[in-house]
Amino acid sequence: MTNPIVSGVQAYLRFSRRWLMGTPERALDDAYEAALRIKALEDTYFGGDRISFQQGNYSSSARAYFQTELRKYLNIAKLRLAEFRTSSSILQSDRPPTEVHIDGQPPDAYEIDILDRSSLIPKKLAFVDSMIARYADGIMPVSSLAARPEVDPERGRMQPFDSGARRSPKRPADLESIADKTGVLPRSILRTADRIKRELDPNAEQEVIEDFYISRRRTFIAVRLVLLLMILPLLTQQVTKNFLISPIVDHYRTPETTGAFLNVDIEDEAFDELRRFEERLRFSSLVGATPPLTEPEINTRLQEKARELQLEAMAKSNNAVKNVFADIFSALVFGAVLLSSRREIEVLKSFMDEIVYGLSDSAKAFIIILLTDIFVGFHSPHGWEVLLEGVSRHFGIPESRDFIFLFIATFPVILDTIFKYWIFRYLNRISPSAVATYRNMNE
Repeated sequence: MTNPIVSGVQAYLRFSRRWLMGTPERALDDAYEAALRIKALEDTYFGGDRISFQQGNYSSSARAYFQTELRKYLNIAKLRLAEFRTSSSILQSDRPPTEVHIDGQPPDAYEIDILDRSSLIPKKLAFVDSMIARYADGIMPVSSLAARPEVDPERGRMQPFDSGARRSPKRPADLESIADKTGVLPRSILRTADRIKRELDPNAEQEVIEDFYISRRRTFIAVRLVLLLMILPLLTQQVTKNFLISPIVDHYRTPETTGAFLNVDIEDEAFDELRRFEERLRFSSLVGATPPLTEPEINTRLQEKARELQLEAMAKSNNAVKNVFADIFSALVFGAVLLSSRREIEVLKSFMDEIVYGLSDSAKAFIIILLTDIFVGFHSPHGWEVLLEGVSRHFGIPESRDFIFLFIATFPVILDTIFKYWIFRYLNRISPSAVATYRNMNE
C-alpha cells in the first residue's frame, strides 16, 4: 500500500516537471498572442499597414491609446521571445510535443487530428520576429505630433485610416497664412456651419462615445500611475522599516556597542533636557513645592532621568538609521515603477498637458505666481530652512547652519532662473495671453 504523502509528492513533482518543460511553449504562445494583437490593431484601424501616428485621422486620445497598446504588446512579445530562447536552450525535451484534437460534431463520427506542435514553432517564430522587426525603428511619441487630426467637412467626423491614400506633406508654396486667406464669408460663419454639420451627422454620437471611452481609459491610467507612485514607495518604506530593518538595527545597535548618540544634535538635546530636569528639581525643592531633597536623592533622580534620556536618544539614533535604509528601498521601488511604466508616463504626460493647457489664462497665471512665491518668493527662505532641518533630523545628519544658508542663497535663485526661462522660452510661445496676464497680476 503506497503512502499518500509519497504519492502526493510524486504527483507534485510530475506536475512541476510538466510545467517546467512547457515553459518554452508557453512563452512562445504568449509572444505569438501579443504579435496577433498588434496585427489585429493594424487590420482594424490602419488597413493592415504599419501603425503610424502620422497617418490616419485620429484624435490625440486615440493616438495615445494606440501607442500604449502597441508598446505593451511589443514589450510582451520581446520579453516572452527572450524567455522562449533562454528556456529552450536550457530545457531539452526528449520527445516532440504533440497535440490530439477530437472533433465529435456529427453524432458517432469522430475525427482525430494529431498535430506536431514542433512544426508550428518556426511559423510562430517567423511571425513574431517579423512583427518585432516591423517596429524596430521605434515608435513616434504622441507628444511629437503637433498637428491635430483633420475633420472631413462633408462628414463632420474623423475618417479612418485608408491604406490606399497616403497624405503627402504640404510644400511651402502650398502653405498659406491665415492673414492671407480671404473669402466672401467670414471664417466664423464657416466654422459654425461645419459645427452644425457635425452635430447633424448620424454617426456623431458614436464618435463622441468612442472618444469618451478613450478619454476615460487615459484618465484611469494616469490616476492609477499617480497613486502607484505615491502609495507603493510609502508602503515599502513603512513595511521594510518596521518588519525588515527595525529588528536588525535594534539587535546590532545598542548603547553598549555603538553608543546612544548618533550625532551632536541628539547629544545636546539630551544634555539640555537633563540640565532642565535638575534645575526643575532644585527649584521645586527650594520654593517648597516638593519636600526637601538631599543631594543623594537628587543624584538618584538624575540617574533615573539620564537612563530615560539615554533610551530616548538611542531610539532617535536607531530611527534615523532605519529611515536611511527604508528610504533606499522606497527609492528603488519608485524607480522600478517609473522604469516599468514608460507607456503610462507618456499617457500621464498627455493627460497633464490637456489639464494644464485647458486652464484659463487667469488660472495659469495664478498657479505660476503661487509656485514662484512658495519656492522662490520673499518668504521662501524660512520654508527651505524648516525643510532642510526636517530632512537632517530624518536621516540623523547634524544640522549645519552654514550649509543651510548656502543652500538657501543658491538653490532658490536657480529655481527662479528656471521659472523665468520656461516662461520666456515655452509659455510665451504656447500661451502669450497667459504670460500677459501673469505680468499684469505680478505687477
